[in-house]
Parts: sequence; structure tokens; C-alpha cells
Amino acid sequence: MKSRKTLAFKKEYGKPILLGRKTLTIRLNSNLKEGDVVEVRAGGVVLGKALIEEVKVKKVLELTDEDAVNDGFRSREELLRALKNIYKDRISASTEVKLIKFKLL
Repeated sequence: MKSRKTLAFKKEYGKPILLGRKTLTIRLNSNLKEGDVVEVRAGGVVLGKALIEEVKVKKVLELTDEDAVNDGFRSREELLRALKNIYKDRISASTEVKLIKFKLL
């Protein structure tokens, strides 16, 4: 039996996802790939299903303001602070991260 893939977020990201303001997530590790259909949860609440439209790999230092806005942040600096807060010492400028673009179905 195929296991169901999930894209889980903190509770505060639920509303921006539902409003279409958050269409990207940046993760240190992920096995998701383009074309996957996943269950999206925020704070344990199921928001629905989403299609993974694209998965790109970038170094943290290559992240842009556009990446930040698509991830629901106002600026690259705000995004970098959030990543540092989540991943602590496991992330640096040269760390590769996965940019996962998704669309709610």
C-alpha cells in the first residue's frame, strides 16, 4: 500500500496557504517531487490536497526576495530569520535547501 504524503506546517501558516499567499515552502529535507499530490496540514488541521508543481534545490545564500514572498514572507531577510529559527545551527549560507512550489486543489 502506498503511503500518503503530507506537507505539514505550523498553525500560523494555515490562513496564508488557504488565501493563496503562501505557495512555496523551503525545507532542509524532503522526498516530495513534482507531480506528487499531498495532504496539506497546518497545526494538525487538514487544509486539503495540493499538487507539487516544482521542486528546486538552492543554497540559502541564493534565496531571493521573490522566494520569500512566495513563501509568505515580506522579504528575504524575514525568510532567513524564520529558517534560522526553525533549523538553528543545521543551516548556513552554503546549506542546500529544497524549494517546494505547491498549489491547493
